[in-house]
Amino acid sequence: MLEIKNLHARIAEDGTEILRGVDLTIPDGEVHAIMGPNGSGKSTLSYVIAGKEDYEITKGEILLDGENILEMEPHERANAGLFLAFQYPIEIPGVATMTFLRTALNAKRKAEGLDELSTPDFMRTVKEKASALNISMDMLKRPLNVGFSGGEKKRNEIMQMALLEPKMGVLDETDSGLDIDALKIVADGVNALRGADRSFLVITHYQRLLDHIVPDVVHVLSAGKIVKRGDKSLALELEAKGYADIIADAA
Repeated sequence: MLEIKNLHARIAEDGTEILRGVDLTIPDGEVHAIMGPNGSGKSTLSYVIAGKEDYEITKGEILLDGENILEMEPHERANAGLFLAFQYPIEIPGVATMTFLRTALNAKRKAEGLDELSTPDFMRTVKEKASALNISMDMLKRPLNVGFSGGEKKRNEIMQMALLEPKMGVLDETDSGLDIDALKIVADGVNALRGADRSFLVITHYQRLLDHIVPDVVHVLSAGKIVKRGDKSLALELEAKGYADIIADAA
């Protein structure tokens, strides 16, 4: 379970406050979506959850299974079961994708007190996950994300999540830049990971992603606060009418 309680955060460099009291609880096994206008704090929330250094927490806490992850370094949060899929996955020349995947997986296994996977077991696991996401082994031989299309980068991230099997997956505008076919492949990959012991926070501008990853709850974030909650129908309402009325009612 992820619990966010009265979370306030600002940009460390200039002190600009972005999050102004976010309260959010995501029980095990549920998928929650956050929608909101540009500048509302959606990506900032994902970065703060993951531990990005550019932000300063001024109040509140974030609990993962009852443990305050704000006291953890980013790699410790990952080992505790948190995964962030970025809106714009970065390219890392010189780092082979397979090396990256194996290092990440074995680091998590070590944190859990497990032995590293043998090369045959690792290759078997990667081939299985890659096939489900239409990722070729040739693609995995390239440096991490270098020369990948937007859809390939997003599929690669979902494969990373499938390998690491986190308790909590945070998807920051994973649908950004995807065509319909790539969107469905990514969504199918996320849906395959849904289960009673895994939760997701899906951050998106558009309702179309939620046609494929159907959320249990939709939250509207505006000016650093959640101003409305509802079921899937709220996303349809936002698509049809926009945010103006909801934001005005919350003012």
